[in-house]
Amino acid sequence: MHAVLEYTYGDDYLTAREAHRSAHLAAAWAAVERGELLLGGAAGDGPFTGLLIFTGEDALETARSFAAVDPYVTEGVVRSWTARPWRTVVGNDAATPVRP
Repeated sequence: MHAVLEYTYGDDYLTAREAHRSAHLAAAWAAVERGELLLGGAAGDGPFTGLLIFTGEDALETARSFAAVDPYVTEGVVRSWTARPWRTVVGNDAATPVRP
């Protein structure tokens, strides 16, 4: 199973993140090392949206738990966040591959 964690940042994102970026990245890389987080980063031209892709049997709960303690969330860099299941069907790492 996969899950997408989407962050919405404020207009002051680039300056607001500086005090918390090291702790945020440390938490993200720790999740990678545990095999929970596949990819993460800013999306768009702002960048005012962050996307993090989680994997595992409890990917959705893992994404929610990550957000609950992420310094970007707890310190107000993230204005809102949403975690959703992602039913992957195409690609080598798809959770439920569907081929024609």
